[in-house]
Amino acid sequence: MMIDGRKADDILRLAAASVSSLSSCGARAVYLFTAGGLRRRDDTEPDAELDRQVRFLDGVSGPLVLPDGDWCWGFALRGPDGLLGYLVVYAAVEPSRDEFFLLEALGQQTAGALVNASLHRREREHALELQELNGRLSASVARLEQQTRVHEMLSDLSVSSAGEPGIAHAVHRLTSLPVAIEDRFGNLRAWAGPGKPDPYPKPQAPRRGELLRRAAAVPHPVRERDRVLSLVKPRHEVLAVVALVDPRHTVGTHEMFTLEYATTVLALELSHMRNLAEVELRLHRDLVDDLITGTDDESAYARADVLGHDLRGAHCVIVVRWDGVQTDDAVAEAVGRAAASLQLSSIVSRHSGLVVLLVSGCPEADVLYRLLSENLGGAGAAGIGGRCDRPGDFPRSYSEAIRALDIRRKSRSPDGATTFDQLGLYRILDNGGNRDEIVAYVREWLGKLLDYDEHKNTDLVQTLSQYLECGGHYDETAATLVIHRSTLRYRLGRIREITDLDLNDVDSRFNLHVATRAWKVLGGSL
Repeated sequence: MMIDGRKADDILRLAAASVSSLSSCGARAVYLFTAGGLRRRDDTEPDAELDRQVRFLDGVSGPLVLPDGDWCWGFALRGPDGLLGYLVVYAAVEPSRDEFFLLEALGQQTAGALVNASLHRREREHALELQELNGRLSASVARLEQQTRVHEMLSDLSVSSAGEPGIAHAVHRLTSLPVAIEDRFGNLRAWAGPGKPDPYPKPQAPRRGELLRRAAAVPHPVRERDRVLSLVKPRHEVLAVVALVDPRHTVGTHEMFTLEYATTVLALELSHMRNLAEVELRLHRDLVDDLITGTDDESAYARADVLGHDLRGAHCVIVVRWDGVQTDDAVAEAVGRAAASLQLSSIVSRHSGLVVLLVSGCPEADVLYRLLSENLGGAGAAGIGGRCDRPGDFPRSYSEAIRALDIRRKSRSPDGATTFDQLGLYRILDNGGNRDEIVAYVREWLGKLLDYDEHKNTDLVQTLSQYLECGGHYDETAATLVIHRSTLRYRLGRIREITDLDLNDVDSRFNLHVATRAWKVLGGSL
């Protein structure tokens, strides 16, 4: 009965109960060796002296002394690995040899049952360990299968040119959560899944900056209210943010792994795109710099072919300077879009603080400026050079575009676009070869007024220039100068007195008009 799967405590209780049926003795105590020592496993009163004597037996059977003088014996219960416990019996008189034999046999049977119980316990524990290990292994296999699926799906996207929309849709399929990809400022670049906000909310700059700083301070995704965010930050600059929309807070290990791996793939994608853009921009800039400073035609054709631009055929140079807070990159992109919308192929670069565009054909100045204004807002100016039939003509066209831009910005309407062909008289003023003669000419006709303005801190030359540009119309001139009509009449009277010239005389009027335009070309000062 002892080897029917009972536990150790039950075996010891059964052995104690069997003592009286086998002999005239009774069970005094039972001990089980556990946790490195002997522990009582019966319901009798504690007996420290008996416990001490049992321990003193040191693993062998032997006599014990009771306070009342009764006979007492401790049967050591031993197994193959050592001591298992003790069965302590007592009697008023020493039992017979046959009874003692039966008690020894009981001890041996009890020890065998304890060994068997220990084996069963170890088998059960081993089975439980195997079950737990199998569960953990199954979970690991499932997790690895999920991660392999994530790797395969997102890695395939990295070579398929699916871009940000493809990555967002893949993450949505893998996590079943809506996915948003934003730029560093919070503008939406891609969305996948239900519930897309319309319009998409854009956070205020200070709050967005604080969120990015907090997310950058830890090496893992962070939760921000109903979203889990991961920064696309291949180096030290945040290129984008990937967000899982998770209002129910269901994101677990799989979703976090997917988000982190998608962030890595997107970082590689955006870094590659940025590197390509930087290389392309550098190649464009080098080619444009060489073309506007002068290079041989054949190498220019070959280099442009590599960049996918055909330099053969009519071209012109456009230079743009824009006021406001727009970066050079923003202006360059707007100029490129404007050319593309006019179905003109182009090469865009930056040179000496200007955006330079080499464009096939030649756009109308007003149309070009309207497109730039729509894209950039604010105001600026553009100069368009003359036609180029071969690469060797680009330096001339560039100089003409610079001159058109400079004269436009010095005119009474500094905002707009001007072609070199529209300059008219300005094309022969200050062309570099006759500056001294032009200065002398200006001094001849405007010298007295210039000196008067300098000493009296007045603005009579500008008043005269505006009056002549307005064709001698009082009302238009006064409105442009933002002065009263009577003030204009007084100033014109002073001009007549100082110059001693009749402003109604055709020759005087023509020479004064040319002189004031030349004065503007020379920078408004001599």
